[in-house]
Amino acid sequence: MTVSVPVRPDDSIARLINVLLPISTELNVPPRKRLHWDYKGQPQFYLFLEGELSVLRLEDGLVIGTAYDPHIFGIGEGLQPLQWQHLRVETESKIFRVDAQEAMKIITEKNLWQDVAIMMAYFTTYLLYRDALVVQQRTYSVIRNHLMEMIQLPEETRMRTSILEYIQDRTHLSRSSVLNMVFALKEAKYIETKRGGYLISVNDLPETF
Repeated sequence: MTVSVPVRPDDSIARLINVLLPISTELNVPPRKRLHWDYKGQPQFYLFLEGELSVLRLEDGLVIGTAYDPHIFGIGEGLQPLQWQHLRVETESKIFRVDAQEAMKIITEKNLWQDVAIMMAYFTTYLLYRDALVVQQRTYSVIRNHLMEMIQLPEETRMRTSILEYIQDRTHLSRSSVLNMVFALKEAKYIETKRGGYLISVNDLPETF
């Protein structure tokens, strides 16, 4: 079964970014650099406007998700002290930092807590989506779901990350399991790749293989 990606609440994200950007500070963060949830002991929100930014599970570095479009991170961490993930900048990006307390004050003044609730619901649904991709699934199903996810990415992004790297960053599948399945799918003409294992196209992947 194909797992559907949750719908991004673009309108809520845009409204929150618009009101928080004037009180934010732009950051100069090099690729592969991690972002901390606090600055000088105070929790922070991060406004991500351009580039590529990943959310990684703290305990093992598993990639939970990667953002390519404008987004806001740190809302949950600003409301609750539990921190189970961190952010990693993947490419040259445009990112702004906002003090969480100041941000929440503005959100209250502008009556935007409904947008915050919508975003938190999206984050929760996205975690369920990620679980559906990998938990109690056969190896083929996990790989199929990630190939379907990959092919939705811009070609520039796909040519920067191989199928093997993409799937291993997001699952605990072994290198041999991924490569063997990718080779079989390529031989059966279900996918097309270029040298280095970069995904070019996906052609009606079957539910089972």
